[in-house]
Amino acid sequence: MTLEKNTLIHNRYRIIEILGQGGMGSVYRAIDENLGVAVALKENLFTTEEYTRQFRLEAIILANLRHPNMPRVSDHFELGDQGQYLVMDFIEGEDLRNRMDRMGMISEEDAVQIGAAICDALAYLHTRKPPILHRDIKPGNVKITPEGHIFLVDFGLAKVYQGNNQATTTGARAMTPGYSPPEQYGTARTDPRTDFYSLGATLYAALCGVIPEDGLARAMDNAQLTPLRKRNAKVSRRFSTAIEKAMAIDPSDRFQSAEDFKKALLGSASKTQQTPGSHIVAPPPPEAFLPNDPNDAVDSVAAAKEKTPRPPVVGPVHPPSTTDDQPFVSPLKKQKERERKRRFAQVRFVLVLLLLILGSVPFWAPGILPADLRGAIPFLAPTSTSTPTITPSPLPTQTLVATSTSTSTSTSTPVPPTFTATALPSTSTLLPATVEPVVNTPTIPAPAISTLSVTPVGGGAGQIAYASNRTDLPQIYLADLASLALVPITNMPEGACQPSWSPDGEKLVFTSPCKGVDEIYYGAGLYIVNADGSGLTPIGTVPGGDFDPDWSPDGKSIAFTSLRTGQMEIFIISVDDPTSTNQITKGAKSIESRQPAWSPDGTQIAYVVKRFGVYQLWLMNADGTEQKQIVRSGIAFSDYLPTWSPDGKLILFNQRCATKFCFPYLLSISSTDRSVEQGAALLLNVISIEDVEYSPDGFSLLYEGEEDDENNDIFYMTVTGANRIRITNDLGLDFDPTWRPYGN
Repeated sequence: MTLEKNTLIHNRYRIIEILGQGGMGSVYRAIDENLGVAVALKENLFTTEEYTRQFRLEAIILANLRHPNMPRVSDHFELGDQGQYLVMDFIEGEDLRNRMDRMGMISEEDAVQIGAAICDALAYLHTRKPPILHRDIKPGNVKITPEGHIFLVDFGLAKVYQGNNQATTTGARAMTPGYSPPEQYGTARTDPRTDFYSLGATLYAALCGVIPEDGLARAMDNAQLTPLRKRNAKVSRRFSTAIEKAMAIDPSDRFQSAEDFKKALLGSASKTQQTPGSHIVAPPPPEAFLPNDPNDAVDSVAAAKEKTPRPPVVGPVHPPSTTDDQPFVSPLKKQKERERKRRFAQVRFVLVLLLLILGSVPFWAPGILPADLRGAIPFLAPTSTSTPTITPSPLPTQTLVATSTSTSTSTSTPVPPTFTATALPSTSTLLPATVEPVVNTPTIPAPAISTLSVTPVGGGAGQIAYASNRTDLPQIYLADLASLALVPITNMPEGACQPSWSPDGEKLVFTSPCKGVDEIYYGAGLYIVNADGSGLTPIGTVPGGDFDPDWSPDGKSIAFTSLRTGQMEIFIISVDDPTSTNQITKGAKSIESRQPAWSPDGTQIAYVVKRFGVYQLWLMNADGTEQKQIVRSGIAFSDYLPTWSPDGKLILFNQRCATKFCFPYLLSISSTDRSVEQGAALLLNVISIEDVEYSPDGFSLLYEGEEDDENNDIFYMTVTGANRIRITNDLGLDFDPTWRPYGN
């Protein structure tokens, strides 16, 4: 229960205001009436025996910390079943997140000072006995006082690190996308290098005003870190190299100590070492000394993700991770190791097969061994010297050898080769001498050439568009499912992806630039192109980034996500008049909307809303009215990429784990029945399924996913999961598939 203003707690601390609020409790500004000083009071509402024991242990350890760049923990207490409380110094001033909001980005000089100060604090924490990991370094937890002094605050997620071979004592585990390394998602053991990654990501964001690509997405090879100098050319090469080294996916590639990290930061600016606590930056202006927004619960609720009980979800059950105490190995290294083991297994199989063949030679080819040698081997039968009776056999089946001949053309339509089949005479010695081999030269008709006209689909026929980076940067391709003909549609210098068809099947709208699969396409715009690649037309845009396009069923407008307001919101633009744009979602700060999907009748839009660090599935009218959440999966799961069934009765969507890695799986929800707020899982017996779309006839599902070879490709199957067909099998990344409509 939230403490009211002026409440006196523990007969000593009087509540002044709420600084932040989340699922595990609140953070208050209070007055210590015994000493007359301001304090920060951190609340933990989980009061089970294990949490109580853990809280006491960590409070005692934190209370003994003394460092000029960290607040002191001065008291801790418990109030029965009400909660547990940690009392620490209240640090006046602004946090780095507020400074970024106020200034846009900070200078390299300030970043050096901030980084060096936090490295001093980390060096102190990591050398305690036992060592302490902070595990939640981000702009909101770096505080700057009115004198310009730098503090690392908020130890609510601190972890006592017992080393490689001992159990760990862990507080609540939280992941802040963009700032947390991949091992913190529950995939491996965290250690001091976890804090170096988060500090590097914090400095990266402060220097360019953009949160870096998420660590787990990078580890899964679904994203690449954009070089810091590409987003801020004023940053020196040495400094950007230090930041990017700290953010390496593999912990062994990062700095191995806080002192090494600090030396690299100071060396980039030719600074000399200073005593801890002497690193300062320009103080914030007086108007920056305002309390944090008590309604902004995004940061504080992240700490509750792993500890908040998960609501019941109809879907696959994922067992808890058992790898928390295992060293982190990136998925790419794991894949290489699997490939090495697979090659070793193949070589071993070939060797065993050769040994078996050599061992069976005396039995199946007795003439190879001399008679006297065979006689010395007791278990071998003697070679027969009788002459067998040869019975003429019928002619063997003729073997057809196809000779491929193709003619190169300059047109974009691929011309299949013609095949001429020739029957070879048999060389069998069992043929009578009077029988002559028969030679026939039948002609196999060439397969029909599939044109690029719109073909009715269903059960595997038709055409699709998708994005692929098989030629370096992603481009959009048109594939014919009958002939497997593949035609590139775009040749954008900075890549293209996220295609969406017009309802007549004649045009596509897409996103560019696109360097690969990314969560947010900063600086991107929308383009329209004809299905044959002609008529490329940019749609008027504004700075920020436009992406996630979806063409309306009537063909008159396109819904899309834009960053033009400073955060993701959904807009609708007229196809005939690109200057006519209407914003249909307007969320509060940190409440963002994206991924619009039109209903088949064009009256509604399904979309996702980012709240409390996870994506939720929402529904609204096409004009933005009657916005409501239709799936409630809790803060442990993200729901995203909605798509409608052709009859408009169902909405399919993907779901991922929000606090640890799991493969995406597919769920459905009724588009009309609001009495059900949990998605129903579709058990389709696939490893990974994402970005799903119905065929126009409603019989098939198109999607991107993985098979045993772990390559991301395009597939389709019936809605029941039967007759699964792999459309692409390229080593590149194939993604964003979409069916071509019937047309008029």
